[in-house]
Amino acid sequence: MDLDLKQVARESHRSDRIGWLRAAVLGANDGIVSTASLIVGVAASHANPQNIAIAGVSGLVAGAMSMAAGEYVSVSSQADTEKADLEKEKEELSFSPQRELLELAKIYEDRGVDAGLSKVVAEQLMKKDALGAHARDELGISPSSLARPLQAALASAMAFSVGAALPLVLVFVVSEDRLMDGVFEISLISLFVLGSLASRVGGATIWRGAIRVTLWGALAMIVTAGIGALFGSVP
Repeated sequence: MDLDLKQVARESHRSDRIGWLRAAVLGANDGIVSTASLIVGVAASHANPQNIAIAGVSGLVAGAMSMAAGEYVSVSSQADTEKADLEKEKEELSFSPQRELLELAKIYEDRGVDAGLSKVVAEQLMKKDALGAHARDELGISPSSLARPLQAALASAMAFSVGAALPLVLVFVVSEDRLMDGVFEISLISLFVLGSLASRVGGATIWRGAIRVTLWGALAMIVTAGIGALFGSVP
């Protein structure tokens, strides 16, 4: 049965969500690992519950701000580069439209389109949106992939805070003698679930992603616990 082009819905691909997925997973993973490691390290030094809580809350706040600032600076640099490239392309379109037309046609020809047809396609696309056509096919910039610094910063900070809250809440609800074991358990479970979810959404093997994240989290907590015990005070 022949289908009208208007009836064909745009396909959804996993790559469409890789940007926010990366930021969310990275933020939550860092929140769990860094805060849990900090709590375990301080607890292993035989610090009192109040000091452990202060260290955990400070770690959450500092980590969230660091994630937000780092993501904002990084994505802002990307946005500046994209803006500069678009401005340069706009100038080239203004001064040499014919040359830009041939350049776009050559791109399509290199992709396998017939030479004559590639020029027709380039002409039609440039007639509708010249800058958009060159941004997409020459520079690799599309509206869905444009850098959004503030959005990325807020997403990273929120993801970190949610991840950090999982081990931190145990400081206030678990007894001192069970705190380290509780933080280890809830953090490893959370990391396993997070790794599984990220792998599932990204289309990768679930077990590989889950085990990879969990092992690195466990290693971080073991190392910091050892350092805390080594340099901590004697109870």
